[in-house]
Amino acid sequence: MDHFRYRAGRLHAEDVAVDRIAREVGTPCYIYSTATLERHFRVFADAVAGLDALVCFAVKANGNLAVIRTLASLGAGADVVSGGEMRRALAAGVPASRIVFSGVGKTRAEIAAALKAGVHQINVESEPELDRVAEVAAGMGRTAEIAFRVNPDVDARTHAKITTGKRENKFGIEMGRIRQVVSGAARKPGVKVVGLALHIGSQLVDLAPFREAFEKTRTLFEGLRRDGHPLTRFDVGGGLGIPYGDHETPLPAEYGKVVRETLGGLGCQIILEPGRVIVGNAGILVSEVLYVKEGATRNFLIVDAAMNDLIRPALYDAAHTIVPVNEPAELAPRAPVDVVGPICETGDTFAVQRPLPPLAAGDLVAFRSVGAYGAAMSSMYNARALAPEVLVHGREFAVVRERITVDDMMSRETVPPWLEVPA
Repeated sequence: MDHFRYRAGRLHAEDVAVDRIAREVGTPCYIYSTATLERHFRVFADAVAGLDALVCFAVKANGNLAVIRTLASLGAGADVVSGGEMRRALAAGVPASRIVFSGVGKTRAEIAAALKAGVHQINVESEPELDRVAEVAAGMGRTAEIAFRVNPDVDARTHAKITTGKRENKFGIEMGRIRQVVSGAARKPGVKVVGLALHIGSQLVDLAPFREAFEKTRTLFEGLRRDGHPLTRFDVGGGLGIPYGDHETPLPAEYGKVVRETLGGLGCQIILEPGRVIVGNAGILVSEVLYVKEGATRNFLIVDAAMNDLIRPALYDAAHTIVPVNEPAELAPRAPVDVVGPICETGDTFAVQRPLPPLAAGDLVAFRSVGAYGAAMSSMYNARALAPEVLVHGREFAVVRERITVDDMMSRETVPPWLEVPA
């Protein structure tokens, strides 16, 4: 469920007309719904209510400060994968005690910053990283509370580029080595092993891989306890998918049932790291139609948003629902068109032969379900301005990231002395 609905023929974000925001802010622009963010977080948290659970929003999905603060106000922690994301989470009001630092390539500076901030735990993904965390912590006179990320060799049955739990992926430590690694870590100064972590992929629409990964890792967890390691935390990662269009996906309550059935009796803290399931359907990208082009074999709808604004279709073959901002007549004819952007690449395509009602230059369209990995993955390719982000709250809205213009970009560049043009 989300809070983007037609009212009197105009698409609204909560109680604000989308075309009004587009007029005032310009296009393309991202629009987020506070009510949707709040509802999705509460539904997810309710799914694990009664467990000793820490729900940490995956900041990589959407790092906007206003979005993070909205979730922090509801009690969310943060899962971060860089020093920059940690700074964002802290600035948005997430207590360090509710931050989990993940990622395969932490630098010494990032590790030191995490220790100085006092994060809840650092998820360690390799033996060289264990050595580095121990070295940095011991040098600071601190003890890092760590969980080892396990690679359970489970196929998440999702897109190859967002599968993270198979043996050939770069993430985590193979299950067969974990007992040896934990035993060695227990003797190292500077670290304290508090648990195990896993994350098998993103946009999972089948609960079976979750169950398999949880059960395999639980067996390992219990074995480590029998070995004398007093583990107190089990980090299950994230990955629960959302519907893009009409496809059905598991509900958070169904996911929570799997967590309860596989891990509920462990007597430890369960850490969950949802991202897409919280913010995905809470955002739309609004774009203006520039041209309707009749091609030799098909027609094209050329819009002012591009792959630099929303790269998911080009990168993952993602199919986002596209709707007119002005509601079409119920019986309006639909005709197949390719929806494309202005970037000079054929890959700058949002939809191929998508049936849409008649649209003309100047009309507005909305790409749905872009709150996750939309603005977060945007770039300045083709020297295109970065789209602004807008947060709606009931009848109010605010720009929570201004448009980053070409002048803003060039202000950070310089020409070396030998290239300066003589006066």
